[in-house]
Order: sequence, then C-alpha cells, then structure tokens
Amino acid sequence: MRDLIPGRSFSTLLHGRKRLFVIVIALLVAVLAGPFSIFLLSPPGSGEVVAEVDFPKGSSLRRFAEQLEKGGVLRSARLFSLYARLKGATGRVQAGTYRFSDSMRPGEILAKLVSGEVYEKRFAVPEGYSIFQIAEMLDNRGFFKRDDFLAACRSRPLLKEAGIGGESAEGYLYPSTYNLLKVSDAPSLVKMMTGQFGRVYAERFPQMEKGSGLSRREIVTLASMVEKEAVTAEEKPLIASVFFNRLRKGMPLQSDPTAVYGQRAFGGKVSASDVRRPTPYNTYLIRGLPPGPIGNPGSAAIEAVLRPARTNYYYFVARNDGSHHFSATLEEHNRAVVKYLRGGGGEVGGPEYRNERQNITGRR
Repeated sequence: MRDLIPGRSFSTLLHGRKRLFVIVIALLVAVLAGPFSIFLLSPPGSGEVVAEVDFPKGSSLRRFAEQLEKGGVLRSARLFSLYARLKGATGRVQAGTYRFSDSMRPGEILAKLVSGEVYEKRFAVPEGYSIFQIAEMLDNRGFFKRDDFLAACRSRPLLKEAGIGGESAEGYLYPSTYNLLKVSDAPSLVKMMTGQFGRVYAERFPQMEKGSGLSRREIVTLASMVEKEAVTAEEKPLIASVFFNRLRKGMPLQSDPTAVYGQRAFGGKVSASDVRRPTPYNTYLIRGLPPGPIGNPGSAAIEAVLRPARTNYYYFVARNDGSHHFSATLEEHNRAVVKYLRGGGGEVGGPEYRNERQNITGRR
C-alpha cells in the first residue's frame, strides 16, 4: 500500500490522530472537571435556605432539579441530572415530599431521593371529591392502589367503627391535607379521614344539627350536592335554599352531579343520556334525596345546609363566570337559560334545562 502522505506511513498517521483525540478528551475533562468538582463538593449555602418539594410518581427528575435550583438548593439542575445519569439513579428515585437545604451536596440530595427518605407524604383532598376521585389520586401518586382504597371505604367493620351508616364512607372523608407517613395502608387512611370528619363535625355542628330536623346522613348528603354545584362559597347557602324549596314543594331536585355519580367525575356538564340513566342517585328520576352523599363536603357546605339562605328560588343556571343566576319562577329561569346558555355558552347548574324545558310542554 502506498503512503497516503509522502514520507509518512498509514500507521503513523493513525497513531497521531489517536494522540490528538486523547489530548482533546483530556482537555475537555480538565475544563469540565473543575466546575463539576465544585458542583459536587461545594454546596451553594450554609443551610439558611430550606425547600420542601413534591416529587410525584412518574415526574421528571430534571424538572424536579429545576425546582431545587430555582429554590436555591442546587447550583445547576443540568449538572445534577448529568450526575444522576452517571450514577444510574434516574429510574430509582422515589415519589414523595422531600425537604432539602442549601448546605447539602448533590450526592446527599440524590441519596435521599433514591432511598425514599421523604420529609412527608402530603396528600391534599379537595372539597367535593368523591371516593372514586380520591382513589384515582392515591393510585396516580403511587400511595395506595385504587381498588384497595375503595375496598377500605366499603369495609363493614371500618364503617361500623366510625359510626357511618350506608354502603361506604362517601361523605365522611374530610377534605384536608394528610401526611401519609402516619398511615401504613388504605384502611388506616380511611380511619384518619373519617376521624378528622368526626372531630370537625363535633366541634362545629351538633347544636345546629339538633334544630335542623334532618339526620346527619341527610345533612351530609345535601352538603355533598351543594359542594358539587357551588363554585363560590357565597352561593352555597343560596343553592342549599333551592334544594330545600324544591323538597318542600315535592319537586325533583334535578341536580346534575347526581346523574353521573358512580359513572364518572362531574365536570360541569351532563348529557341527555346521563339524565336518563336509571341509578338510585339520579335526582332527575327519583324524588327526594339520593340514598347517600355523592362526594365529601367541606365545612362551608355543611354549614350552608344547616343555615340555608331564606329565598323563594327554585332554579339556578350558571353564568359565564361560573357564578349562578337564581330564579323564583320557571319563566324567569327559562329567560336566564336563553341568556346564559344560548347566548353566552354558560352551563346549567342544579335543576337542569332539558327537564325544565320538558315541564313547559307538560311532560315530567
């Protein structure tokens, strides 16, 4: 073979290129090693900055690191992500809520994440969420399996211990933020949540309950409907008054959320097939209250049922801003429906327009 360059062999040229490659790599390592070493060995502060950050199941480690960088706990989210990859730890980080300070080195932070040394497992239950929605949240965040939680909600011994009648703990899981480090399994969480409901109710509502003429289950059932329908706290006593007025007159409650309970989460709209679905909870098809709560109400909704506004309202329809227009007559209600639904794209809340429209023509 001829030399590619006169006077130099191919092997000599190849050897020279290898040496050049090694030199370039060595220079890159030298350039990067300094900042990387500083990043690994020198924390950004002295411990004065503390951050509590959630790492949900399935979330991005890079995004988590960016939160730490923004909070002043890490110097560089990019270098932290690189370090985690080099350590093979990217897929081993455990979900939870962690607490870090700016005096911690990246290695200490990563070790906590991999070992699952969480500060707390915070789980917030929004007002009005049903047992099905809570179960999905628990499962999605990797805390408890959906079916395990639902089974605990329906446990006869657990319901008896909590003094709850009915088929499940629906309505008695108090909306709050819970630290799941204090519970070992789904039944323990249900006990914690029903216990919190019992404490809050005992502190605030026994005297009001005595004068209401309602059982506790009826109160909680109505409160769960108010919670699902209301957008603002100010409207809860008004919505409660509509339900009471309709009950006194023997009118069906026609509450949208009851039509989809146990089928799917209520998102503000129901379909014609929803309101025709024959379930024990569908207040388009049954008279009076459903057999039990359709969600877990907060204190304001319970108080609204025990202290409803005094009105002559029998109808309400959602305005475009989420608040409601309340009406005393069907004629006024239908005008509001035309204004907010046909004209402005609003949504019906409570007594549904489709059924009320049927009432005009004499069909019930």
